[in-house]
Amino acid sequence: MDTQLETSNSSFVYHRMPTKVSRKDFNRSIDPHLKRPKTGPKPKLSLYKIFNYILYVLHTGMQWDQLKTKHKELHYTNVYKWHNRWSKNGSYQALFEASVIHLHQNEQLDTSVLHGDGSNTVVKKGA
Repeated sequence: MDTQLETSNSSFVYHRMPTKVSRKDFNRSIDPHLKRPKTGPKPKLSLYKIFNYILYVLHTGMQWDQLKTKHKELHYTNVYKWHNRWSKNGSYQALFEASVIHLHQNEQLDTSVLHGDGSNTVVKKGA
């Protein structure tokens, strides 16, 4: 299923979150924001594939240990390690900020529907 709808000015409006990213979109918009470790071995699998496995797990809500990669090309613990690394080192935050800036600059961000979610806000007794 296509997650986007073409509008008259040749821009796209997303109606839900993408669950897979094309290599072209990954290289152009996502890869520049993902930090890599300075030392250690390089991953055997491309970051493009690893990122799409992460999207799949996050989309389905499955447990990490239930992830089955094609031809057992990568163990689920390695996919989780990349997700955890990018989560902690600010890569996801940088990617989110760049996405919001891009959408705003291209007038594709409808701020009338944005709202804060206070479901995780700590409330002190008596407040």
